[in-house]
Amino acid sequence: MGSNLRRLRLANGLSQEKLCAELQRRGCDIGRSTYEKYEAGELNIRASVLIELKKIYNCSYDEFFAGLEG
Repeated sequence: MGSNLRRLRLANGLSQEKLCAELQRRGCDIGRSTYEKYEAGELNIRASVLIELKKIYNCSYDEFFAGLEG
């Protein structure tokens, strides 16, 4: 999932810092180092963060899970 998170962030022209600032504005207490771990696959992302990312990116949940079917 980390590679999908990175792809979506870059496709929307956001740095990790800017994305985290937007998530914090929306009530998700996420620091850049935590988000970096999401993208690296070292930490599982919370559902509440995925909900806000879906709104920010205006995408379907399928975009987060693309290629993970197994």
